[in-house]
Amino acid sequence: MSRPGRDDAPDRLYTLTQGRSSSGPDNPFDLVTLVVAECDPVPGMQSEHAAILRLTERPTAVVEIAAELKLPVSITRILLADLLAAGRVSARHPRRAAVPDPDILEQVLVGLRNL
Repeated sequence: MSRPGRDDAPDRLYTLTQGRSSSGPDNPFDLVTLVVAECDPVPGMQSEHAAILRLTERPTAVVEIAAELKLPVSITRILLADLLAAGRVSARHPRRAAVPDPDILEQVLVGLRNL
């Protein structure tokens, strides 16, 4: 009996990554890194790589890519590192929201209380 969310074919994952278990220490991909395709899939490309390029026509988070491919995030990160090294995708972290000035927040709070 299999558990939900468990991949009972570890040999498939081994094949996808060509036996690699990590993508290296300088891997820029975390769960929220946005990935954007820099080109279209080409004939002969690994099917998972082609699927990633189709999924990332618009900025897409690593965790979303993994969910769509139904692959563990660690495997997805290895595949993304391959594509990044080949120049087929670019990666960027989402912009941090600007933290408002505490004085402005205080003035807004005082204004709301006065209503």
